[in-house]
Amino acid sequence: MRSGHKDYYAILGVSRDATPEEIKQAYRRLVKEWHPDLHPENRQAAEERFKEIQEAYEVLSDPQKRRQYDLYGTAEPTLTAPSWATADPFADLFQMVDEFFGVREPHRRRTTRTERGEDVEVVLTLTLEEAFQGGEKELTVEIWDTCPDCAGTGVLGGYRRCLECHGSGRIAYTRQMQGVFFRSITTCPTCQGTGEVPGQVCAECRGVGRVPTQRKVKLQVPPGVEDGTVFRLPGQGNAGKAGGPAGDLYVTVQITPHPIFRREGVHLHIDLPLTFPQLALGDVVTVPTLDGHAEVTVPPGTQPGTVLKVPRKGFISMKSGRRGDLFVHVQVTVPTELTEEQRKLLRQLAKTMGVNPKGAEPSWWERIKEHFRKA
Repeated sequence: MRSGHKDYYAILGVSRDATPEEIKQAYRRLVKEWHPDLHPENRQAAEERFKEIQEAYEVLSDPQKRRQYDLYGTAEPTLTAPSWATADPFADLFQMVDEFFGVREPHRRRTTRTERGEDVEVVLTLTLEEAFQGGEKELTVEIWDTCPDCAGTGVLGGYRRCLECHGSGRIAYTRQMQGVFFRSITTCPTCQGTGEVPGQVCAECRGVGRVPTQRKVKLQVPPGVEDGTVFRLPGQGNAGKAGGPAGDLYVTVQITPHPIFRREGVHLHIDLPLTFPQLALGDVVTVPTLDGHAEVTVPPGTQPGTVLKVPRKGFISMKSGRRGDLFVHVQVTVPTELTEEQRKLLRQLAKTMGVNPKGAEPSWWERIKEHFRKA
């Protein structure tokens, strides 16, 4: 279809004195609106409309083509037959013979191989508290997205008829040997037999059809998520090639170590340092939890290494919704500095227990001070 049969300004919805920037903005808006993938119920009509938009932009975005279009109503140069065609006096005769015997050399339609976009893998780092609570998290992902200028085609203005083969996709050569004419038909090297060539390579993506970009992605993390959990977000990966479907985004959860708690499945573990009197006499102590605190009863005579359980103070199970337990590991703390009164009381306790540690005997200097106090 010749360009003189169409009003390119009307197709893009701009005035005849529109600036290049206005034309570009109108083109970007229309290719997004009429991309065939967005109209699966009426794809054929969308493709025709999409080609019209690309054709109009190819002409109006090129100053020379636009000037010719404004003057003559067409942007196509006058086509002349190639040298091989004019030099072949038997071309029409061969064509008539081909048609008589039903021989055809139809050119192949230009086909673009669509490819699915690559999958993208990212890591979401969470604290233990964030994993416990869950909630919505936002990630910034580096991906390849569809080029906004060419809508993923890699070219501007679509494809035009190949001037080398006049759109037939083939080139015929005729030569004479010993009075006999021989005709050979080969695939057009310019268009590779498709009969079409790209109008203009997109400068934004350099013909790739995709551009690197950053995308904000929101992920709903369930409470109690485990370390190493992988979430799949369909269609959030790299954009497909030549209109192919996008890949998927895989998000792997990584939980940072906690300074106090240790996690094992849905259960939590914590160390609780206690003094000897607390272990011997018993006590009620307060321990931290991920959502507040809890009281733990230490029975009299509790030994170091004893594990006390606090029910339903662990993690929430993603499968059952039940909550795990908190396990308190009892440890004994030994003071490194004692007052004189504390030493005295410990010596008395040692004697009552029938224990006489060497460190319990008073030093020579302590005996001297005790002697002068009694004098």
